[in-house]
Amino acid sequence: MNYVLKNIPIRTEKPRTKGYTMVMDKGLSIREVEDFVDANADFVDIVKLGWATSYVTKNLEAKIKVYRDAGIPVYFGGTLFEAFVVRDQFEDYIRVLDKYKLEFAEVSDGSISMPHDEKCTYIERLSKLVTVLSEVGSKDAAKIIPPYRWIEQMSAELQAGSWKVIGEAREGGTVGLFRDSGEVRQGLVEEILTKIPEDKIIWEAPQKMQQVWFVKLLGANVNLGNIAPHELIPLETIRLGLRGDTFDHFLGVK
Repeated sequence: MNYVLKNIPIRTEKPRTKGYTMVMDKGLSIREVEDFVDANADFVDIVKLGWATSYVTKNLEAKIKVYRDAGIPVYFGGTLFEAFVVRDQFEDYIRVLDKYKLEFAEVSDGSISMPHDEKCTYIERLSKLVTVLSEVGSKDAAKIIPPYRWIEQMSAELQAGSWKVIGEAREGGTVGLFRDSGEVRQGLVEEILTKIPEDKIIWEAPQKMQQVWFVKLLGANVNLGNIAPHELIPLETIRLGLRGDTFDHFLGVK
C-alpha cells in the first residue's frame, strides 16, 4: 500500500482461495484490458467473460493473453456451457476450452432445465480436465429455490468435483440470492452457511450495497463475484473499511 494506516483488516494475498474476487468482463477491448490489469492486477483473482460474450468478442485469443500475462486466469461464462449442451455439442465445448488453453470452466443450469444428477456428471467430467466453478440458482426471477435445495445442490456439486460453487445473481444482482429490488435474501444466505463452508462459495454481488452486506457479514476476505471492472478498487476499499459504508466496521481490528 502507499502509506500506513492502523486498524486495517489483513487481506489474503494472491494466489488466494479466500477473499477471492471474480470480475465480469462484458466486452472490454484489448486496450481497456491492458489499462485494467495495469491498475487492478493485484486485486482481481479471476475474470469471467460474461455469459456467451466470448462467441462475439474480437481478438479473443489476444485478449485472453493480456490477462494471462498479468497472472489473471480467464474463463467463459456458464451460459456458454449451456449453449453448447442444449445443442448437444458438449465435446465441441471441451475442444473450445482446449483451443484457448483455459484452466477454468463454469458449469451452470440457470437458463436451461437439466436434471441435477446430469449437471453433476458434467462437473465430474470437466473436473478431470480443468478447475470447475459451478453455479447454483436460476436466472428466472419467478423461480424461487428453497434454501434446502440450494444446500443440496451446492453439496452435491462440490462432491462431484467443483472447486467452488457460485451463488447466482446475474450481472444485475436482482435474482437468485437477491430479490428484484437487489435486497439480499438474508435467511437464504444464513441457512446456506450452516451447511456449506464459506470459503467454498463465491457470492455474486454486483451492487455496492450487496458487497457491503457480505463484507459486514463475513469480513474483508469474503469471496465475491460479478464485480464490474470499474468497481474493483472501490470494492477493495469496502473490504478494508476505507469507504463510508464500512468505515466503522473494522476500527476495532488490531
